[in-house]
Amino acid sequence: MSNNVVEAILGSKDIAIAEMAKAGVSFGHRASKWNPQMKPFLKGTRGAVHIIDLEQTFDRFFKALNFIADLIKEDKTILFVGTRSHARQVTEKMAKEIGMPYIVERWMGGTFTNFSVIAKRLEYFRELEKKIASGELDKYTKKERLLFLKELQYLTKKWGGLKDLTKLPEAIFVVDAVHDKLAIKEAKAKGVKVVALCDSNADPNQIDYPIPANDDAVSSLNYIFGKIIEVVKKVKNDKSVVKE
Repeated sequence: MSNNVVEAILGSKDIAIAEMAKAGVSFGHRASKWNPQMKPFLKGTRGAVHIIDLEQTFDRFFKALNFIADLIKEDKTILFVGTRSHARQVTEKMAKEIGMPYIVERWMGGTFTNFSVIAKRLEYFRELEKKIASGELDKYTKKERLLFLKELQYLTKKWGGLKDLTKLPEAIFVVDAVHDKLAIKEAKAKGVKVVALCDSNADPNQIDYPIPANDDAVSSLNYIFGKIIEVVKKVKNDKSVVKE
């Protein structure tokens, strides 16, 4: 099923490449900042800026989308990581739309490698939220209730995207493989599969499913995320139809 879903959503290679070009997916970083490991995915330079080979992008994105579709089919979890300022809003919006956890603030060291501690913190977060919502904390003084509310606001900002995560996800999707290299390192250490955009300054060898693409332009992110949303929703819809 996955291949058919992705084929239907991406369309023909020519159409997809035209859409990616329009979205600016092909523009890499300045040639002076490149990572030689990305050479197979580049087709030259334009104005001292590396140009990503969209033929390669299509092929790699196709594989990544099939992997994502298979995870969704099996009710697995993907954590989306986009902590740079331009990526935060679009990452959070996309993750919420498909019901997946996300991190858009700084990646906290130990999020994966010390997850047992993080899990306890998240459990406390969920319990505090329930207690405030149910009025259970009304027995405290006004000052004490205010402190609880401030703590909830802090936890929401720091861990809001992870609130419902009770175990390690099966995969992470990283918007910037260089900026969030610690997330990738921890995922690899814990056996969590990594899907990531790889701009011309990244090392694709560290990624299970690298997608050669511009990770700076919001238009590029919107194209990538838009296709992910379509695939996830299509797979979920097909699953619900089968159950009925």
